Amino acid sequence: MQDRNFDDIAEKFARNIYGTTKGQLRQEILWQDLDVLLPTLPPRPLRVLDAGGGEGQTAIRMARRGHHVTLCDLSSEMLTRAKLACAEQGVSDNMRFIHCAAQDVGQHLESPVDLILFHAVLEWVSDPQAVLKALWDVLAPGGALSLMFYNANGLLMHNMVAGNFAYVQQGMPKRKKRTLSPDFPRNPDDVYQWLEQIGWTITGKTGVRVFHDYLREKHRQRDEFETLLALETRYCRQEPFISMGRYIHVTARKPENQG
Repeated sequence: MQDRNFDDIAEKFARNIYGTTKGQLRQEILWQDLDVLLPTLPPRPLRVLDAGGGEGQTAIRMARRGHHVTLCDLSSEMLTRAKLACAEQGVSDNMRFIHCAAQDVGQHLESPVDLILFHAVLEWVSDPQAVLKALWDVLAPGGALSLMFYNANGLLMHNMVAGNFAYVQQGMPKRKKRTLSPDFPRNPDDVYQWLEQIGWTITGKTGVRVFHDYLREKHRQRDEFETLLALETRYCRQEPFISMGRYIHVTARKPENQG
């Protein structure tokens, strides 16, 4: 089983994710967490790995803050888009691009990194534990992981709210190869267990889009975005809302005494 390559649907991905309130809200909540995490890392330009970084939205923002970012992606089309976006934003000098799968990036790094960004990738890989171990191996002791994954609980809730009872009873199989619906929605408890088994210390959990995708009146996602964002922010770091998010953002640390 091969990991998903987005060369064939890069344009559709950009339009349907980054160009919507889904993507906007995801970035807002993510950066709330990152702005808490970054001050806990060394007070210098960080070595950041954006593994499976796609078009580079988060990487660009990191590079703009003066950090040195390596972005790797399995999709050459996504890398091309990321390079163009970095050039347009004037941050190319702080960027490095590698065409490879996340689990192979260690072959291309000269030294460990301080922070790993791994967002919306785990649900597309066939061996998630192997990828998480590969990332562990390239992270410096005391370094941090920012992991965002597609939540199987959120997929179930979304389909139940929509009344797709038969589809849920069938186990919610993926219907089309080219769809943006992830291949492997992840059970949160599985992800937490994988991280802890490897040695990570989980430091935070945040639900991403805990209300947005369940609104019956979809126009309110756009028309009342700021109010919605305020409510998402208020509830997204407490249960049961964490476990209901369409995505979950986990922050974790590699202990200082780990090689």
